Amino acid sequence: MNQSVGNAPFFYTLSNGIRLIHKECYGEVSCCGLVVNAGSRHEQKNEQGLAHFLEHMLFKGTSHRNAANILNNMERVGGELNAYTTKEETFVYTLFLKKDYRRAIELVSDLFFNSTFPEEEIQKEREVILDEINSFEDSPSDLIFDEFDQWLFPANPIGHKILGEPDSLTSYTADSFRAFHQRLYTTDSIVFYSQAAIPAKRVVAMAEHFLGGIPATKRLSPETTQKPEPAKGFYQAVHKETHQAHVICGNAGFSLYEEDRLALYFLNNILGGPGMNSRLNLALREHTGLVYSVESNVTSFTDSGVFSIYFGTDPDQVDRCLSIMNKELRKIREIPFTDRQLSAARQQLFGQILIASENKENQTLGMGKSMLYFNAYDSMEEIIRKIEYITSAKLTEIACQVLDPDKLSLLIYK
Repeated sequence: MNQSVGNAPFFYTLSNGIRLIHKECYGEVSCCGLVVNAGSRHEQKNEQGLAHFLEHMLFKGTSHRNAANILNNMERVGGELNAYTTKEETFVYTLFLKKDYRRAIELVSDLFFNSTFPEEEIQKEREVILDEINSFEDSPSDLIFDEFDQWLFPANPIGHKILGEPDSLTSYTADSFRAFHQRLYTTDSIVFYSQAAIPAKRVVAMAEHFLGGIPATKRLSPETTQKPEPAKGFYQAVHKETHQAHVICGNAGFSLYEEDRLALYFLNNILGGPGMNSRLNLALREHTGLVYSVESNVTSFTDSGVFSIYFGTDPDQVDRCLSIMNKELRKIREIPFTDRQLSAARQQLFGQILIASENKENQTLGMGKSMLYFNAYDSMEEIIRKIEYITSAKLTEIACQVLDPDKLSLLIYK
């Protein structure tokens, strides 16, 4: 499929199945990268942490360059090279000036398809990741989200930690990375995403040159990931040597493909989004001073999702905070939004969306993920139009479903 309408993204598919999405924009700053549908949930029983470990190893040497050359390639022209792994994807991308576009696409292509996983680098990078795990373990406000996922999806890889466990990292060799890469880094599961002040025709020509010659590959077997069955209404209290108590409350949410996902995002923004005027921030911080940080979050996967509320407070105030939180959740479930409240909430979310769209890095990564799962990308106008159709009745319906007190689960560190 090829498409180009005004400033809309351009879509293209190479003969080997790699999909491309490019948006021509203004300015010197450009962004491009590759994303593959391969994350921690695709790991087999003996592979926990391998997806993230492999992401690190992509930077440690290819058939064309060593680790030092990789690090310097974009840095010496003022660019940035980044990567990250989620439960379902691995991204590699770079930010750079328009004049260095050819350098950028050649580098990310080389990393993605020509990495050699040198044995001498594996042990060094293993130590780096062990330090990363230890640092994460020292941050209870981060760790509690991972542990909540483990309790919510106890029998499914979607609940596993992306970083893996220390013991699981010791056995991986170059052959481990090659096998994982061959199995999952297939051209039918990869998208090249790009935003630059360069016409789509030129981008396609460069993509054909650097990516078009990659042999076409497909997943060797049908998707083996099973839809997770979430636990309902669990309660877990874990002793931690921390000054604060950390609390997370949540439930299963909606997948990327469920229509109600956007309504849940809207409801989440009202309840505990980034605005200081969110209901939970007003109730727990501004009115009572019981917490420094409180937030709610929505994460959507291809077949499931997570809704969560997090706050940190004095251990003696946990019960009081939970009582106030439950009061706000009950109000959301039982008291419909007025037209005035709904209009104000829409305007706030519209503003946040439009401001966020000015961040070229985030927007380009979003384009890549959207192309990966939908073969399309909604414009800001289309997203706003969809939000305008969300009614008060729909928000109440979503609240009663996701915030059902009999299904909400609780994990407390104190």
